[in-house]
Formats: sequence, C-alpha cells, structure tokens
Amino acid sequence: MTKPLASYGALIFDLDGTLIDSAPDIAAAVNAYLRSRGWPEQETEFVERFIGNGPRRLLLDMLVELGLPSDDETIRAAHAAYLAHYGEAPARLTKFYSHVREDLAALKQAGFRLGICTNKPHALTLRILDLLGIAPLFDAVLGADAVPACKPDPGHLLAVTKLMGLGQGEWAYVGDTTVDQATAVGADAPFFVVPWGGGKLVPTEPEQRLTRLLDLMAYRPVQAAS
Repeated sequence: MTKPLASYGALIFDLDGTLIDSAPDIAAAVNAYLRSRGWPEQETEFVERFIGNGPRRLLLDMLVELGLPSDDETIRAAHAAYLAHYGEAPARLTKFYSHVREDLAALKQAGFRLGICTNKPHALTLRILDLLGIAPLFDAVLGADAVPACKPDPGHLLAVTKLMGLGQGEWAYVGDTTVDQATAVGADAPFFVVPWGGGKLVPTEPEQRLTRLLDLMAYRPVQAAS
C-alpha cells in the first residue's frame, strides 16, 4: 500500500463479504424457503449477487429477478421463513476469508478499537460472531434492525461510532460493496475495500484497496504503534 496519509484509532467493518464468507449459509436459508414454495433452488453464486442490503431486500430483488411473486405479503412471509431457517444453523457453512481471523486479532493487539456495521439482523450478527469466536474483539456491533435506518444510510455507521465514543477523523470503514462505499461517503469517512467478496467490483482509488486486513496496520496512530 501507499504511505498512509492519516492514522486511525478505530476501524469499523462490514461483516458479510468483508470478514466472513457467509454466502453458503445465506443461500441455504434462501433455498429452504424456495423449496417450501415449490420453487427452484438457486446456486450460491446467484444468491450472493443480492447480498449487501439486508435479507428483506435480498429476497425482494432475487424474486423479482426470477420472475416469482414479490408482493408485500410474499416478502413478509419469505423474510420470516428465511430468518427461521438461517437461525437454525447460522454458521455451519460460513468461513473466514484468508487471514481475516488472525489479522483482526493482530489489529486489536496493535491498539486499534474495532467495530462492526452490518445489514445482517442484529441478534443474528451477535450469535454468529460468538459462534465464530471473534465476538470479544469488537467494541461495538450494530445490525440493521438496531438502528432507525440501515446502510447505505450513514446514520447506521455513525451510530456505531457514537457507541464507541469516536470523533470524526478518528476512524475508517472497511467493506466490500458499493453499499459500504456509499455509507462511508455519506458519513464523510475514509473507506477501504477488501479484495474478496464484491470488492473487485467497487470503483475506488488504488490506495483504498487492501490486499489483506493487516495492510491497515500502516494506519496505526503513534500511541498504538509504540
């Protein structure tokens, strides 16, 4: 990476597609619902295209794309069924992206405070973090239903910083989609994009592209580096 132009005492992360590859578990929950309706199941790669705006929007966009019923009542029932199926085994197929677990631990050890801002439901997010063994690394976590409006509304991200007691310029946001990028822009915050998930499709400057999370070590404040 290029020489850092700033330093940050805290890093806030998106979850799905940024820290964890949860697409297989999300697709399994979607397909359980589709089976219950007698509709054709979909490949994980297809479902993954719709991840980023939360489950309700995922289901709506996917059903519209497939030409299946997408009225309000169908989406309400689909959303409830999806959450029930997902909640049965939320981390059975989920894996960390390469080096993510050890890099998060290294960033924490180096003095960074860590947070999560995700469009996954809040209770489900907390459960998955606990199942994956990384919950203790984070100072604050806010899922989509824990705030009045979720990403790309910048208020979602700023609510995480408020919980962490952070001021403007003290933190950066890390994600893998244009939704994450738009959220950071709306919050007037520095943004970094990971190379996995949807990261390759996000148009941004080279210095904002990470090769792995450990690249963020270059942005340690002096007191954290000592």
